[in-house]
Amino acid sequence: MASDQRAGPEIAVAVVDAETPGNVGSIARSMKNFGLSELLLVDPPELDPDGEAYGFAGQAREDILPNATELTFEQLAERYHTVACTATTNEDPANHVRYPAVTAADLPDHLAGVDGDVAVVFGRERVGLTNDELAALDVICSIPADDSYPVLNLAQAATIVFYELRQVTVERTQHPDQIHELAEKSEVERVQEYFGEYLDAVGHPEEKRAKTERMFRRVLGRAQLTPREARTLQGVFRDGTQRLDRASDERERREK
Repeated sequence: MASDQRAGPEIAVAVVDAETPGNVGSIARSMKNFGLSELLLVDPPELDPDGEAYGFAGQAREDILPNATELTFEQLAERYHTVACTATTNEDPANHVRYPAVTAADLPDHLAGVDGDVAVVFGRERVGLTNDELAALDVICSIPADDSYPVLNLAQAATIVFYELRQVTVERTQHPDQIHELAEKSEVERVQEYFGEYLDAVGHPEEKRAKTERMFRRVLGRAQLTPREARTLQGVFRDGTQRLDRASDERERREK
């Protein structure tokens, strides 16, 4: 846990379905370099204390690796404000899964108002995170690289992201009075649910439904809603849905 002097969010690092123990060890070492301590593993390879994971981890073999938490992807998405790190964003406004994306350099500002329960998520060495996984996470983060070869090694990408987060994890330059209270994840999910009901009420085309909901989830992830904002949005969508339902019922009565 952070000391009372620490400003900004508590940040965990999640690695999904890593193929090689060495990459897990390298990521743990970079975490140690930049003040991160909580490692989350989804479907990890075997991490033998005498194997390459511990060999590559440096001093992180003493605390970060032994204390890593294994969990499911569903638990990760449910419990944390998630930042999905991906090399390929296909930066096209028509792509609702991978766009828009913040850059690694933008992350400290993006996370400035988050008070705990943040996970920076990295995917597989060869294919990264799937579109379905990205759709379930809150924010997309990319590292701008040369178009001729934009794909980074997993451990290198993680190190770049951790370096950019040093303002939050090491330098701690933010002042506590700049941090606002964030709505609980369950309250944000309720906004999403009411939005889905509103789409039903307005007759939003079924073939566009999934893309629209993913887009709205991205908006919520970037918005960092306060409790009051979450309640207000819930009320707006709930009241709008009820009004539309009443109007529909009235039309049906008139037509009979």
